[in-house]
Amino acid sequence: MQPRNMSMSGVVDLAAVKAAGEAKAKAEQARAQAARQGGPAAVAPSALVIDVDEAGFERDVLQRSAEVPVVIDFWAEWCEPCKQLGPLLERLAVEYNGRFLLAKVDVDANQMLMQQFGIQGIPAVFAVVAGQALPLFQGAAPEAQIRQTLDQLIQVGEERFGLTGIAVDPEAGEAGPAPVPAGPYDALLEAAMSALDAGDLAGAVQAYKNVLADDPGHPEAKLGLAQAELLARVQGMDPQQVRKTAADDPADVTAQIAAADLDLVGGHVEDAFSRLVDVVRRTAGEDRDAARLRLLELFEVIGPDDPRVTAARQALARVLF
Repeated sequence: MQPRNMSMSGVVDLAAVKAAGEAKAKAEQARAQAARQGGPAAVAPSALVIDVDEAGFERDVLQRSAEVPVVIDFWAEWCEPCKQLGPLLERLAVEYNGRFLLAKVDVDANQMLMQQFGIQGIPAVFAVVAGQALPLFQGAAPEAQIRQTLDQLIQVGEERFGLTGIAVDPEAGEAGPAPVPAGPYDALLEAAMSALDAGDLAGAVQAYKNVLADDPGHPEAKLGLAQAELLARVQGMDPQQVRKTAADDPADVTAQIAAADLDLVGGHVEDAFSRLVDVVRRTAGEDRDAARLRLLELFEVIGPDDPRVTAARQALARVLF
């Protein structure tokens, strides 16, 4: 089980080559700092399983890997083997009582991470130890094999980096509901709606961003921002010219993306999705990334629970994998 290094700069770099001694020194430095602050607080069993996205990857995975091995479960809602493996890994995370942390990454929403790890199919399970990446296994492996792999991972963490895990308190954090983030959301959301009514799309975008700066997961603000940004993009378009350009040159990715925006604004949701899925299928590199990212943005406009989004996510996964 040989680690591969990952940068701590905020961008995953699996090709970076650094000495294991440097990673160990960082881990020891992090533990020393925690000790000076009175030691890390014990966590509840529920905190041993976390959802991770691209924005929080450095904080939740790379930095945490200086104190405990972090196992990463790459999964998707449409993946049937994932539905078998995920609950098993969650149960084992609690059973191992802080000897590793389980981070769950939805590949549909975090495809840059999937690409950085070089994942060809899911479920795929990796680990990060003291900032270094370890491929563990792919597919829904038997429980005995998973336990053996986890034991080896923990041994590597202890022997090479001195990682002894995190303290777990069965009663910690379980007494009541999670606190609701504070913030004048009603006023900000009302300001966003007023800006939309007045045709001030830039003002609406900023108002929604103000909410999300304080509460990144706020569902109404996320939906509102996606819709306001879409309206801002199509505001200055000549619909006839955009559609003509897209029809005349199917290889013009910029025109196809603009036409998809117009499709969605016009209520042709499935047409917009299928147009961009087809662009992803036919392209590569920056063109493919641009189409894929715009498709994910349009998913936000419609909402994750809409069956048309579910179907398009599955179609996107088929062309990517």
